[in-house]
Amino acid sequence: MRGLKQQTRSLHSGRAFKFRRCIIPADAFYEWKRAGKTKQPYCFEVNEGELFGFAGIWDRWKDPSGGWVKTCSILTTTPNTVTSAVHDRMPVILAPDCHDPWLDPGMHDVRAVSDMLKPYDAQLMRCYPVSSRVNHVANDDEGCSIPVERAEVQKRLFL
Repeated sequence: MRGLKQQTRSLHSGRAFKFRRCIIPADAFYEWKRAGKTKQPYCFEVNEGELFGFAGIWDRWKDPSGGWVKTCSILTTTPNTVTSAVHDRMPVILAPDCHDPWLDPGMHDVRAVSDMLKPYDAQLMRCYPVSSRVNHVANDDEGCSIPVERAEVQKRLFL
């Protein structure tokens, strides 16, 4: 679980209950689509930029020196029709009515939890290209999610 994203297929066997479930708030997420030698970043939003929650798991353990290491992962699933054009998976976005059951530590119904880990309704999402400035961690502002014209790859004129 040391990575940022954890694929849900590894959790369907009941291992999801080994970890503490959490919700990671966001108002957008980014994925990159390869276009020739370059990658075009895309911004994905729910309901035109409204706050939503990713399904997450978290845990802590002691490192060899005895210090606590705390970590979390965003769960991923198969893409919906909006994300599939850009990436082969997407983060699990919880429907608002799933927030309380997801966080309930007494929820041990594997089927009910699995039903929450499905692709989000594509009709409630949008996707658009954004500037490559989102590629730099120093750029943490609204400018990262401003729509831009898609970078077209120029075809070779001569072989």
